[in-house]
Amino acid sequence: MKKYDVIVVGAGNGGLVAAATTAKAGYRTLLLEKHNLPGGCATSFVRGRFEFEPSLHELCSESTHEASRSTSRIFADLGADVPLYFENELFRVIARGEDGYDVTLPAGEAAFVDAMENIVPGCRASVQALFDLNREFDEAQLYMDGGAMNPSVLMDKYGDFVRACGHSVDELFDALGMPEKAQDIIKTYWSYLGVPTDDLNAMHYISLLCAYVEGRPSMPYHRSHELSLALAKAVQGFGGEIRYNTEVTRFLYDVDGAAIGVIAGGETILAKKVISNIIPNNVVNRSYGKRLPASMKKLVNARKLGLTFITIYLGLDCTMQELGVKDYSVFVLGDKNSRAQFDARGEFGMYIVNCLNRPLPESSPEGTCTLFFTLPFMPEDFPEELKPEEYKKFKNGIARKYIEDYEKLMGLSILPHIEEIAVATPVTFARYLGTPGGEIYGYASTEWDNVVNRTVFKDLENRIKNLYFCGGHSIRGDGFPSGYITGEMAALDAIRDLKEGK
Repeated sequence: MKKYDVIVVGAGNGGLVAAATTAKAGYRTLLLEKHNLPGGCATSFVRGRFEFEPSLHELCSESTHEASRSTSRIFADLGADVPLYFENELFRVIARGEDGYDVTLPAGEAAFVDAMENIVPGCRASVQALFDLNREFDEAQLYMDGGAMNPSVLMDKYGDFVRACGHSVDELFDALGMPEKAQDIIKTYWSYLGVPTDDLNAMHYISLLCAYVEGRPSMPYHRSHELSLALAKAVQGFGGEIRYNTEVTRFLYDVDGAAIGVIAGGETILAKKVISNIIPNNVVNRSYGKRLPASMKKLVNARKLGLTFITIYLGLDCTMQELGVKDYSVFVLGDKNSRAQFDARGEFGMYIVNCLNRPLPESSPEGTCTLFFTLPFMPEDFPEELKPEEYKKFKNGIARKYIEDYEKLMGLSILPHIEEIAVATPVTFARYLGTPGGEIYGYASTEWDNVVNRTVFKDLENRIKNLYFCGGHSIRGDGFPSGYITGEMAALDAIRDLKEGK
């Protein structure tokens, strides 16, 4: 029976960083992955002569604070060298309906604020206030990440953070006196966190927005799979072991309820510490007996599962110039209000179309281009009565509906140029990721269950000794940077406890 210092379950973004970090620290580390490749959502797949990016729209790789952790800093510390290509255009957003709009926003704080003032005269002060607030939010987040939670210090040094962190995006924007049109435009990124802005924590959203605006959207040349391969190489370079095609079917505990290992591939493997990059729901389902704390089961059942998607991948037999596509990222909104967009998610409430050839012209074969449609979906939206033999017709019907809508909206002719098409639904994600309902956004970052509350109550939530969590379902919510950051955080917690003999 083999025994390790650390077992990491799942080679997604968080698991890869966690394993590389503990291996670099000199601990005997085993990373277990059920698939034959690392990365989870951070991967790629091939159809015909096209290689598609399954999930990454763009990476906000740079933190807005020099002392904060970020994707680029984590990768640099682990020796994972992945060149990134930057895009100076944040997004184009087209809102339909009365008083709709069609605007494109640039990256860079000054350019963004100037553009917003040109679009909505009189909004400059309230928009600039978001960036000023974010600088204080960063300082407060660093203070809390350090384990310090003195209420007096928070009130004295980070008063605006304390006043804002318990409010929704809508409440904060209203308090700043931001004009309604400016609010609607700036809320465009809500889907990247999976929660409409009337229920989305203000600090969480502003942090994401400013990271994109100030750091610029970026993309690895060889899709997000390049990121995963670089981290896997780092794990092994530091002496860590990776086992692919090895699914963890059971988490093991001692008589006191402390995690002591797993059963994977029919083998019992023991460890001093276990880090899970798989959703806690699945940990609970793979933990037998009465040794799992009841509080863990209650917390899992209390949390709301986040968004999933239907995604359409198109390989086209013409260039983006020949097709008439000019933008990298276009948000199409059926209504200006984010709650209305969410509620109408199955009927053009909101969808996103990306063309990777804009930042990376060589991302598809010469004379071709690719388009990537993202349609928000909730696990409960999937029709329960759908029969297997009707599945193909169901997903292809949705694909055609949205492609035709985008053709009409943009004056394009897409359907005649489709050489390859793949459509992924929650069924696809459930099969590949193993998540309940095929969710890919972890737990929804809602009013009571947001990044601030998760940070404050982190040590109270996880009462399973020797077990740590990372990834999109943990304290920072979903997103590539969040996965990398929480992977490092979980690893550092495990390393601290190993050093202290806990």
